[in-house]
Amino acid sequence: MNKFQEMAPQKYMKTTPIAEYVKQLISTVRRMNRDYPTKNFPLDGRLVGDIGEILAEQLYELELLAGNTPLHDALSQGRHVQIKTTMKSALGFGDIPDYYIGLKIDENGDVEEIFNGPGSIIWEAIKGRKRPKNYMINVSVNILKKLNSTVCPEERIPKRSAHLIAKKRPKTTGC
Repeated sequence: MNKFQEMAPQKYMKTTPIAEYVKQLISTVRRMNRDYPTKNFPLDGRLVGDIGEILAEQLYELELLAGNTPLHDALSQGRHVQIKTTMKSALGFGDIPDYYIGLKIDENGDVEEIFNGPGSIIWEAIKGRKRPKNYMINVSVNILKKLNSTVCPEERIPKRSAHLIAKKRPKTTGC
């Protein structure tokens, strides 16, 4: 082996246990791209978000906007909707969207509605916070659930079929 061969980057993917998982992910993403051509499903930080947008389109009466738009992801009965999804304990909030749907996907693939209502409700609760460098304020799932309980039914984006969301929405206390 010469000096240049020693310095060349090694390819470990074929020999590591995760290689098979990566192949499955890539195969799955290809199928998702074929079945849902309005999204790219890149294997980076946007994957969960793109999956969440497709879930929202299936669960709610909304239509996804083409491509990646800066603030709103969908339209529902003339209302602009931002969709955020997490598999962790917080969702991001940037500029104030007209409507905001926050979803959480658990390790079993079940989907829980965390927030469904006007973005201004969230903004009023967090407007005193300093924005981080990436501009997105992390809002805990627990705070969003509490805020969600204050949203009146007519302020929500309607669901296509209520039985599809795994977890029950909290009872509305603010109307």
